[in-house]
Amino acid sequence: MANITMKELLEAGVHFGHQTKRWNPRMKEYIFGERNGIYIIDLQKTLKMFKEASKFVQELASQGKIVLFVGTKRQAQDAIAEEAQRCGMFYVNQRWLGGLLTNWVTVQKSVKRLKELDEMATDGRYELLPKKEVIKLERERKHLQANLAGIKNMNRLPDAIFVIDSNKEQIAVREARKLGIPVVAVVDTNCDPSEVDYVIPGNDDALRAIRLFASKIADSAAEGAQLMSDKQVADLAAAAYAEPAAAAGLEAGATAEESAPEGASASGTEDISMEDVLGAGARKQPAVAPEAEPDEADVPQVETRTY
Repeated sequence: MANITMKELLEAGVHFGHQTKRWNPRMKEYIFGERNGIYIIDLQKTLKMFKEASKFVQELASQGKIVLFVGTKRQAQDAIAEEAQRCGMFYVNQRWLGGLLTNWVTVQKSVKRLKELDEMATDGRYELLPKKEVIKLERERKHLQANLAGIKNMNRLPDAIFVIDSNKEQIAVREARKLGIPVVAVVDTNCDPSEVDYVIPGNDDALRAIRLFASKIADSAAEGAQLMSDKQVADLAAAAYAEPAAAAGLEAGATAEESAPEGASASGTEDISMEDVLGAGARKQPAVAPEAEPDEADVPQVETRTY
């Protein structure tokens, strides 16, 4: 599974939230404290919840399912496109078209038109048309390319979406929830975590933080796809070589299982205190008694949230 460390999170500035006057009270459980008028995100919780999200993405990819990367804010556009292409997934990085998920049939018509125009541009049909008509078609092709390039080859709805900034991509998140598609999102202190299935508390504005999360999620997807390929190869070998190959496949499977705990131990939770990292200048968020019934008061909110 993709490994992420506390040092990487600190260097990328993941712990910096928004100003204290711009916050969502539902993010209180993920906030460590406040410093110089800015909320500080609890990176211990970020580490733990990122691992849950990473494991979920890896399991999906290992089953051959689709994860759609979404990030249309300017600082996220390049990172989202590069990392999605690297792991063989699809992306939306320019503009989220309303109804892209809920009105999938209509969007597919636009995708079909884009493919048709691409063929016309490459097979010489443009040369048979008047110059004015070619300019008009080329303008239409560029417009469709900007919005649909990342999903041009996606022939069905995604099985999950990975979002940078659930506030900015609110339409995408709501469409996914309406269709029951799981949402993995980087959530800052001004966002609503109740709309997201797999919350990753962190800075969603810094370029380094965005690229860090996008690259690690892409790594998880790539590892899941590799696991699927390895499994298919093992199945083919077993079918082709019968019992001897089946025994070899079992031995290879045992080797893979032995190597798994090493990765798990390498990505274990780091025992680093936020007080040591930030020094004495950070004012810790005071604990507030939950509104739950007395017998549920001792249960941590992170473990008991439902969707």
